[in-house]
Amino acid sequence: MDSYIKGNFRKSIFKSDKGYVIGLFKVRETNDDILEEYVNQTITFTGYFHELNEDDTYILYGEAVNHPRYGFQFQTNRYERMKPTGKDAIVEFLSSDLFPGVGEKLAKSIADTLGDNAIDKILEDESCLYLIPKLTENKIKKIVNILKKYEESHQTIARLIDLGFSMREALSIYNEYKTNTMKIIDNNIYQISYNLSDISFLKIDKAGYLLNIDSADDRRVKAATLYVMKNLIYQNGDSYLSKEVIVSNVNKFLNIDYNNYDEVFKKLEEMDYIVIDGDDYYLEDIWNAEANIAERLYDMASKPLKKYKNLDNLLSELEKINDIKYNDEQKKAIVKALENNILIITGGPGTGKTTIIKAITELYQHVNKLDYDEFTEHLALLAPTGRASKRMSESTFLPASTIHRFLKWNKETLEFMVNEENKSDVDLVIVDEVSMIDINLFDSLLKGLKRNVKLILVGDYDQLPSVGPGNLLKDLICSDVIDVVHLKHLYRQGEDSYIISLAYEIKDGILSENYLNSYNDYTFLKCSANHIKSNLKRLCEKVIDKGYDYKRLQILAPMYKGENGIDTLNKELQDVFNPASSEKREIKSGNIVFRENDKILQLVNMPEENVFNGDIGVIKYIKYGNTSKSKKDEIYVDFDGNLVKYTPKDFAKIKHGFIISIHKSQGSEFEMVIMPMTHSYRRMLYKKLVYTGVTRAKRKLILIGEPDAFALSVQNNHEYIRNSKLLEKIKYKFEKNT
Repeated sequence: MDSYIKGNFRKSIFKSDKGYVIGLFKVRETNDDILEEYVNQTITFTGYFHELNEDDTYILYGEAVNHPRYGFQFQTNRYERMKPTGKDAIVEFLSSDLFPGVGEKLAKSIADTLGDNAIDKILEDESCLYLIPKLTENKIKKIVNILKKYEESHQTIARLIDLGFSMREALSIYNEYKTNTMKIIDNNIYQISYNLSDISFLKIDKAGYLLNIDSADDRRVKAATLYVMKNLIYQNGDSYLSKEVIVSNVNKFLNIDYNNYDEVFKKLEEMDYIVIDGDDYYLEDIWNAEANIAERLYDMASKPLKKYKNLDNLLSELEKINDIKYNDEQKKAIVKALENNILIITGGPGTGKTTIIKAITELYQHVNKLDYDEFTEHLALLAPTGRASKRMSESTFLPASTIHRFLKWNKETLEFMVNEENKSDVDLVIVDEVSMIDINLFDSLLKGLKRNVKLILVGDYDQLPSVGPGNLLKDLICSDVIDVVHLKHLYRQGEDSYIISLAYEIKDGILSENYLNSYNDYTFLKCSANHIKSNLKRLCEKVIDKGYDYKRLQILAPMYKGENGIDTLNKELQDVFNPASSEKREIKSGNIVFRENDKILQLVNMPEENVFNGDIGVIKYIKYGNTSKSKKDEIYVDFDGNLVKYTPKDFAKIKHGFIISIHKSQGSEFEMVIMPMTHSYRRMLYKKLVYTGVTRAKRKLILIGEPDAFALSVQNNHEYIRNSKLLEKIKYKFEKNT
């Protein structure tokens, strides 16, 4: 049973557009022993609310928590507004600002005549107000209308909660449809899926079941078709789908045999949710993104180049200042970056991409005669992940940020605040790790930049493609209409080193026999699949003895399941890196034991806590339910100084990070990387995946397992080929206008 507090709302400290409130609440009553000390006191509360009035009495259900950043507060998950009962409460309610024109004298007359349940009586039969002396018909209508409107919203929200929606979701739905909400519920509950992207189709479908909507109802099939299309596109990274794939997957998802899909697709296109382009079925935003990217790239590439005098001399001076010698490729990249409106710089590890970014920024600042403050106002150094942007900042000594932060993502409206109507003023934008960027994010970035911006894209398209749809970097390079500088000369390579050579062997698909030799930065420890687990544990023990901690070392694997999968190995490695001790508290959640000092991987974005999917931290401490104010077990994870609290409902958002997937490691570098290799991974062993894993290692790479499995992965080019027409659209745009 939830704890509750009963009392009165005092004031809001913060209120979002979506109804999230932080405020003050005067506690009159509670069922929680811990909260007894706060009776007749004012405390901070949080939660989603429709309207809060100081004259009303509320019951808030939820839990008391001690937030690591904001202190003690009551987190509300649902609430009830108590109808005024008793003459004093009714007089206070009816004479409040909610009922203009009703003074205390008239309110007292209503309470005296209708009794303690006056509000219920008026709602049941408004004619009872005619019993009140001197109450005009006009004033009766006003009182009844205000009371009905006031009551309707709470009844509607209660109905939505009965249908399975959370308080946040119910408020979101009500704020969208207002007085039409009940009509939407009764006529087509699936309409919600089109208007509110933050509410799960599965929740809406559950409500549809409770409303007895048939499994093959046209309304359900149409909404499910759009839902399945989105899932398929973001699951495989496609920009578009075939009709056959969509139909078979929707029928399977709904467990029906529906045959009127042509009408479904027609209606979805008329509603501007999809675009049918010949035999290709797009989500409209992706079709528009491809078209907009082609348009903006043509616009940028068509603008005249900006020429500078004495760049060669300035480059020579820069070499002296930085005590460095740029090769011809690097010089070409630096000069083109200053002269071109758009440029792509691509190359593998060790080719000096970071060095070039630093040189471009220094030279741009110099030729434009900008001081530090002026320069940072004109410049945006961007990357798709926080870790990648941090590396840019460390290498250039300039501020850098994620693309989402630069575009000012608003989690309330689910929109970027920097957009077509509110563009950024920056003149120079350098984006790193472009291989990780999908076409929707790139489209949003272009929309947020002014037309005469200088854009430099840096990345390695031999790495894994973006999680989202498209083959952005590869399509841009292969278009042959945008200037590209290919970096091939290796810098980060010593005589007795091999990591970078191995990366290029993988990239070229030609593995030399050297991969079985040992070097200062590389070793392959051969063993059979059934010995990987034990050998990996012994190896990690040696690595720990050499002083490597969880930040400097990362173990990577391609798969979660199986004897040598991530889930199994994380349990084994916990005993090595953080064995049980009477001095460490631990909590069991499902089949995972979380222990103080454990390495933790974040699985979902939690922007309100400034922690994101793929972030790595360590469990600082654990509180048991018998010592925590919430009466629940609590895990506190330290993400580089950002302490985040998790209660049992949040435990599924984290897992052990002693070993993580190669996909999760994208955009990161580690001093040492260890990668198990076995034929049991064969479904995931392909060239781009292995290349991405190998290139995460900065100073030491150790492969352990079956050499043949590794050799086969290098030969395996059979990755999923994504459906994309961006390349075609870019070429068409340039050909059409030349």
